[in-house]
Amino acid sequence: MSFRIDPRLPLTGEVRRILADEIGKALGHLETARDKPEQGLHKCRKRLKAIRALLHLVRSGDEPFCRTENECYKQVSALLAGPREATALVETIDRLADAFPDQTTGGGLDPVRERLLLRQHELHAGPGLDAAINAATAACQEGLERIDRLSLPDQPEQAADILAEGARAVLRRARKALDEAGSRGEADDFHDLRKAAKTHSMHLSLLGRLWPTPIKARRKAVDRLGELLGELHDVFVMRALLAADGEPLGPPEDTKLLRKLLKRSEKSLTKACLSEAAELFGDSPKRSAKKLARKARDDLAAPREETKAAAA
Repeated sequence: MSFRIDPRLPLTGEVRRILADEIGKALGHLETARDKPEQGLHKCRKRLKAIRALLHLVRSGDEPFCRTENECYKQVSALLAGPREATALVETIDRLADAFPDQTTGGGLDPVRERLLLRQHELHAGPGLDAAINAATAACQEGLERIDRLSLPDQPEQAADILAEGARAVLRRARKALDEAGSRGEADDFHDLRKAAKTHSMHLSLLGRLWPTPIKARRKAVDRLGELLGELHDVFVMRALLAADGEPLGPPEDTKLLRKLLKRSEKSLTKACLSEAAELFGDSPKRSAKKLARKARDDLAAPREETKAAAA
């Protein structure tokens, strides 16, 4: 079913429908993860992000429900973070090899990659993954049973204000994270920017019929930024592992090339992320939300007016 709010229908019903669909997909991916963890865990975490983005969007309409459910799915995602990160780090090594072929042709990254593959296998093959999947499945099944507790205002103007406020809150977060990343450049700042960009991307999909045009170009640009920020996040994680006690990625002679390439990659990714984020989130969140609210009120009210006219 569509991951998009239909303005012709009551908001409560639409949000319940999308929640049920996304939780159902997450449960399916968790089953896949038992045999194919690399594939299933990644797709499940994407669905969990979609669920949380929807809850953020309508939070002002039912604060207790959205706050509690968001925390639930945040914890579910955390259960799966370790095994998924193990795969992402192997992918990071492969991206570096592709990006710097002249410097990696001699297999300079091979020792680190082998250690990361071993780490990935240990996390995926051990009993901890099964336990995490079981706990995540139980939490999602319980979440399905709670969906009917959600209650949102369904009047067009109130529904429009709820959606506009949810979108504005995320745009504010993105703008703040952009300012912090530009001034401080800390890993946490870019991570906050990444989370806000991912949530905003989901909001563009959910509000596809309500967001002021042009929306397709913006969605493409936001998704591109999300990919770059994801690569930068993996670089930061890898550098943290290099600095950890016990040399988990190997002795200095095995990691010398990796350190050099990570530094170069971080520099180029940081520059690209800041530039593209400034294009997307440099505008006033308040101004963007007002445009959305005006269009949403018009679009949400139109089906009701058509219904009244047909009944007259």
